[in-house]
Amino acid sequence: MKLVTVAVATRSADIDRVFKALADPGRRHLLDLLHRNSGQTLSELCAHLEMTRQSATQHLQQLEDANLVTVVWRGREKLHYLNPVPLHEIYARWIGKFEVGRLDALHDLKRRLEGGGDEEA
Repeated sequence: MKLVTVAVATRSADIDRVFKALADPGRRHLLDLLHRNSGQTLSELCAHLEMTRQSATQHLQQLEDANLVTVVWRGREKLHYLNPVPLHEIYARWIGKFEVGRLDALHDLKRRLEGGGDEEA
């Protein structure tokens, strides 16, 4: 049972890091840039940012810590890639499950408008 508790605590800490990373507009902008063109160097990213190179490095480190960005070294170049998996996990846990109710409501409305009444479609 202790192993399950540790796994849940670790997972919770991972999710907390993702939300903390997403809380900053500068980091969200970096994610947008990587979404448009994944595999960019720090210099390439900085060309589109209104922040110092040091600030961009710190923001990228937080995104890496949250597992939202992964890096690959190509020679002396450090390439940054978007990792959408943590975002999908958030969607599946907190957003996706709320859509079911809306879809059911729209289905019921459609059925009533089409004259189906309370019958099963």
